[in-house]
Amino acid sequence: ATANVAGRLDWVGMRNIEVPINLAVEGGVAPQASARVTAYVNLTNPDARGIHMSRLYLLVDQWLTNEPLTPSSLGGLVSEFMRSHEDLSDGAFVRVDFDYLVRRPALKSSHSGWRHYPVYVAATHRGGKIRFEVGCEVVYSSTCPCSAALARQLIQQQFEKDFGSAEELDYDEIVEWLGSERGICATPHSQRSKAEVRIVVGDDFDMFPVLDVIDHVEGVLGTPVQTAVKREDEQAFARVNGENLMFCEDAARRIKQGLEEEPRYRDFWIRASHLESLHPHDAVAEACKGVPGGFTA
Repeated sequence: ATANVAGRLDWVGMRNIEVPINLAVEGGVAPQASARVTAYVNLTNPDARGIHMSRLYLLVDQWLTNEPLTPSSLGGLVSEFMRSHEDLSDGAFVRVDFDYLVRRPALKSSHSGWRHYPVYVAATHRGGKIRFEVGCEVVYSSTCPCSAALARQLIQQQFEKDFGSAEELDYDEIVEWLGSERGICATPHSQRSKAEVRIVVGDDFDMFPVLDVIDHVEGVLGTPVQTAVKREDEQAFARVNGENLMFCEDAARRIKQGLEEEPRYRDFWIRASHLESLHPHDAVAEACKGVPGGFTA
């Protein structure tokens, strides 16, 4: 028997190449991050075996180590992939995965702390054109509207039980009751939740809009997870959760609406996952821009 079987291959190359990167950001570059790189070319010759993996590795090291990561530099890298395999390939792909660190202020106090966001940027070279993609993951808190309504109903019933027979209501007594365990005899369920976003951008970006996308998601949802938290910050977090009740459908629609307002985002895909405290499974909503031939949910 022989191991040689002919056939074209969509992608051949390497994943999880370890390399340091410096992402270009507004006003300079972000602190150096440890990245994992995927480097592929396709294989058009059905009889070819053994692409030039060492060439891909050395190009990754050269381009990502020596200059800030931008659409221009990533486009240059994937173009070099093509040139280094012009006798074997007519397509190339590179993806860079890393954690993006941002210092976030507390909601009320003067403290702050670091948040890291799983991020990737990618470039695909096909048909003489380069397609750029940005992806990120944002963790937030979600409080169930249905659960909140049921909790309010139980609190109303408890109030009627405790004060329904009173001919007159005493203000101070009610205030004291509201601050007691009987005054909050039920609470809605909240859970840590996750928004995953993938965006196709054009080459008209000087920098990958990583922080813009993260800030958009956190801004429209209103309940990003916190870092440094004092008592006043925790109370403020309880307030914003109460003011931003949302199902996973609400979260996905909020994110989608904002992304649709940026015309330079040529396509996008969203998944909002609420890792429920009520159930052992997740509540999930997906959406995409609806570009023909683009992302599908």
